Amino acid sequence: MRVMGVDPGLTRCGIALVESGAGRAVTALDVDVVRTPATMDLADRLLAVHTAAAHWLDTHRPKVVAIERVFAQQQVSTAMGTAQAAGVVALAAAQRDIPVRFHTPSEVKAAVTGSGRADKAQVTTMVTRILGLQTPPKPADAADALALAICQCWRGPMDDRIVAAQAKAEDLARAHRARLKEAAAAVKAGRR
Repeated sequence: MRVMGVDPGLTRCGIALVESGAGRAVTALDVDVVRTPATMDLADRLLAVHTAAAHWLDTHRPKVVAIERVFAQQQVSTAMGTAQAAGVVALAAAQRDIPVRFHTPSEVKAAVTGSGRADKAQVTTMVTRILGLQTPPKPADAADALALAICQCWRGPMDDRIVAAQAKAEDLARAHRARLKEAAAAVKAGRR
């Protein structure tokens, strides 16, 4: 299954494509970083990120897109830009009916290193090892995009099964409540 990982950002937006194989085998297919200068108009920066994401989606046709979930950062403007970049990538995927999954930084770190508190160097080292790369991906945004894609390959199928099981349980509970309501109505009708 092809998975596109995105480490959103306005200055640097990491985009990567991996393919999952048997077991936990993952192969890197492509990786890049979209850069926009801070001097550029915000709308133009977002358009550049959207255009790059759309090109990747049309060229590689991934089955799912994994995007880092934005958390509050010390600088509100950085968090806003990151969230906006994530939004335009999610929009590009939604326009093509490609599912989008969001993962927290700690989920991604735990998936690739075993620790949700791993630093960037540890993530890069493990991404390099997992993918069997000759050199570590640079900059860190590229490594993070690959880590997001790996996380989706390894955790996504389980998450999808959990969501499906929860939906099935909710459907069964709804059907059970409807049967109870019908039975109560029948008992009430029988008393009259």
